[in-house]
Amino acid sequence: MLAKIIVSDYMTKRLVTLTPDTNVIDAIKKLLDHHITCAPVVDQRGHLLGMFSEKDGMKVFLESVYNQGMSGKVGDYMTTDTISVDAESSIVDLAEKFQPSSVRSFPVFREGEFVGIISRTDVLKALVAIE
Repeated sequence: MLAKIIVSDYMTKRLVTLTPDTNVIDAIKKLLDHHITCAPVVDQRGHLLGMFSEKDGMKVFLESVYNQGMSGKVGDYMTTDTISVDAESSIVDLAEKFQPSSVRSFPVFREGEFVGIISRTDVLKALVAIE
């Protein structure tokens, strides 16, 4: 049954997004306010440029300790070498992709267009939904 479930069945479509010019403290507040672990960083057209995650926030934290100040833009800290998944791929294949990775969410594309985010939590939701 799980093998028939595809990524688009469980991905998040209504996204909290950031731009490269977003202040990093505002970005971290957004992650915390929305209870999310990462947010896509997009340009004016909605094209994915990278991801800003809790891990990137740790870089901000440490830099603020060493430099005695908190400043910077998301574009300075975001991860640009993201691994993406196809909206039509199997959630089982996705779980296999998550297994060796420390990444908690992947951007989702359909026919080259950025359409959502899928997380480890979403995979677990699919598992309990079939029970």
